[in-house]
Amino acid sequence: MMSVSALLFGMAITTMWRLVAGAKEIPASRFAKPPLGEQAIAGLETALGLGCMGMSEFYGISDNKENIKVLNRALELGCNFWDTADMYGVGMNEVLLSNVLRTRRNDIFLATKFANVRGNDGAFLGVNGKPEYVKRACDMSLMRLGVDVIDLYYQHRVDPTVPIEDTWGAMKELVQAGKVRYLGISEAGPKTIRRAHAVHPITAGQYEYSLWTRDVEDAVIPTCRELGIGFVPYSPLGRGFLTGQYKEWGGALGRKRGEGGARGGRGGAAAISSPGDRRGNFPRFEGDNLDTNAKWLEKIEKKPKLTTVLPRNSRSRGFWLKVKTCCRFPARARFTVWKRISPR
Repeated sequence: MMSVSALLFGMAITTMWRLVAGAKEIPASRFAKPPLGEQAIAGLETALGLGCMGMSEFYGISDNKENIKVLNRALELGCNFWDTADMYGVGMNEVLLSNVLRTRRNDIFLATKFANVRGNDGAFLGVNGKPEYVKRACDMSLMRLGVDVIDLYYQHRVDPTVPIEDTWGAMKELVQAGKVRYLGISEAGPKTIRRAHAVHPITAGQYEYSLWTRDVEDAVIPTCRELGIGFVPYSPLGRGFLTGQYKEWGGALGRKRGEGGARGGRGGAAAISSPGDRRGNFPRFEGDNLDTNAKWLEKIEKKPKLTTVLPRNSRSRGFWLKVKTCCRFPARARFTVWKRISPR
């Protein structure tokens, strides 16, 4: 029996689609309290999480003044589930959140992550799940965030060189020490989930999940459901692609617009890339791949639609209804987007 009321994943997708597409205002009641596994989660008041990664890196040049406006607007609307990681902006994303946390800590359910190691220059140095690193990473995150406890602490990626039991043994000790309240894991396979869960209950698993990323439906989601683990999808709009704003850059049009530029010859990727936006390096956003994906999206958009935004076809509806135990994180949202949500 669920400890809190269930909210369908389809509602999440519909909500975020409307936000990005600029549809009519959405009442703040859409940010209803979500389930997160079968555990009652103290302090979690929203069904729509705010993914903060893009405020510091990966999706273009950021503006911290604007980012702080987004953070405060999210709280005004009751969206208090914030997600960051120590690797985002090489720690600077956590520092950004500290600007709001110092006065609103009790209003925020705070999630951060460890394991992806980066150098001071931003270089990716690998994954570390060693117990001593787990504890050191947590202390550093607490310092950057300016808080005494982290609500939800994820293992961001699994270190294949360290037994998961050793990593989770150290994470369990963080809970016992009062530095962390709940534990989560990201992008782990079903067997690893079970092994970690045997050491300490997993509160949430975070995975990419959208209309074009559905591999988790085969085994990960059933495992989470069986064990009562909350499922937290990230990039539910396919890193922005499912909004339709990039499909015009596919094929000949994208190649034509990409010609002659600094990255000429890369077609759509050249056209959609801006300084600091790494999506241009993703295969799905490159040249012919982008063209093929754009045609796929157009087919979906031509299907009969619901009164909201997404298609009515049975395939999509099946996708909507498959996960009842979840929250979701949109990619970076600008202040102008958040202003479209009615505070009613």
